[in-house]
Amino acid sequence: MAQVKVRLEKKSIDSGTRIKSMMSPPFGSNSEIHVKRPNRTFSKSHSMKGNIRIAGNFMHVEYLGLMLFEFMLCVLVWSLAMSADVVGLYVAPVYSVLAVVSMAAMGLYDNRQRNRYVGVFSRIVVATAFSCIAIYLIDRSDPHYRIEPMYILTVSVCLVLLFSVSRVLFERYVDGCVLRKRILVLGTGKRAKKIEQLRRKSDKRGFELLGFIASKSCQHCYVNADKLLDVADVCEYALLHEVDEVVVALDDRRHGLPAEQLLDCRMSGISITEDLNFFERESGVIQLDLIKSSWLIHAEGFSNNYYRYLEKRLVDVVGALILGALLFPFMLLTALAIKIECGRGSRIFYTQKRVGRGGEEFTILKFRSMCSDAEKSGEAQWASSNDQRVTKVGGVIRKYRLDETPQLWNVLIGDMSLVGPRPERPEFVAELDELNELYHERHRLAPGLTGWAQLRYPYGASTADSIEKLKYDLYYVKNQGFFLDVFILIQTAEVVLFKKGSR
Repeated sequence: MAQVKVRLEKKSIDSGTRIKSMMSPPFGSNSEIHVKRPNRTFSKSHSMKGNIRIAGNFMHVEYLGLMLFEFMLCVLVWSLAMSADVVGLYVAPVYSVLAVVSMAAMGLYDNRQRNRYVGVFSRIVVATAFSCIAIYLIDRSDPHYRIEPMYILTVSVCLVLLFSVSRVLFERYVDGCVLRKRILVLGTGKRAKKIEQLRRKSDKRGFELLGFIASKSCQHCYVNADKLLDVADVCEYALLHEVDEVVVALDDRRHGLPAEQLLDCRMSGISITEDLNFFERESGVIQLDLIKSSWLIHAEGFSNNYYRYLEKRLVDVVGALILGALLFPFMLLTALAIKIECGRGSRIFYTQKRVGRGGEEFTILKFRSMCSDAEKSGEAQWASSNDQRVTKVGGVIRKYRLDETPQLWNVLIGDMSLVGPRPERPEFVAELDELNELYHERHRLAPGLTGWAQLRYPYGASTADSIEKLKYDLYYVKNQGFFLDVFILIQTAEVVLFKKGSR
């Protein structure tokens, strides 16, 4: 490898990351020191670290590996349990897929999960119970093959114990400890500060922040001074410290952008990422206060064509019919309970105007969960925690989202979709449009029975909550597709069963 001149370094080490000063000896001086320049070869591992995009959604490779491990664990247990039966060995992978899908439905492979051991264990039990019931029903549908219910139950108990042990080991030795991208942030202003504010474990699972590099035109510093790096050559520092990615978070790129050094990084196998793309990957949101029109124009996604519409419409119709058949007994019980509580002449259903695709209004259908004079003042009101207007039956059906099951009719007639941004009332939309100019963009798609914001954000009960949820709605509008819809529908089971965000 060629020998080159390098600058002499004086280092004051704070956690091994801060460089205080750089000095260059005069050209031709006898004091020149020749060392090998860091190897400029493409990184072999950074593409398999942190969060990676899979069918429109980002998943941490740690959880991808955990999913594969638990799938193989299921296959092993079922294969051993039915080792004397060739048919049993054949169906073992099918049963294992059911178990993994049930685990995913409970949010156990979600990058953003923050549940402790009790929460994780309860979800493992519920997921295994679901897969156990599904296996029993599948087995009974085949007249030539029968497994004793107690046998299925025994295997399921073994799987609960094994999953629990694997989760404890994963939490202690893997989660947030390995396979994280080592990143540098170019910038020290307000945009960079947003990255520094990601401090929870669920926010930082995918990356390890080495520090911030100020641009030449930097006038203000909003980040912690202990995280500042004095770096003369970004690429050289990145190669020396095995950096996987440089995140560009400059408040003003017209001056001080080290284009040549970033190009050097890019050609050396180091990823260069916009801060908006970074937040989209790590947090599952579109940061509203960082958006520039140029990013919206050039960013990947926001696909909204006729073939996607047909695909989504087909899934909506088939899905609504299946869900309607499955939920019909619960809907009958809900209607009966409302009649018993509110009296014979009371209304079971409640209709309300909402804003749908293209800003057009439609009438939404719900089970009545509030008293008949809930808005006697004539003004639209947000639902609040422990809302006194909610009836006893309404409190139960709102917790488990049963009040929204009649909206399957809205899905069938095309006013709504199974997955999409939740529809808001016209009075609230007019107010929210004034607060943020991007709010109307969520109406590019049909509103949904469930959505990305419902998975990731609590129940919205104010204009501030609605603007915060807009970050998630725009993420869905940008990345929406068949597999992301399936992922959201599967994980909605956790929202319903564990009453996440209900009021």
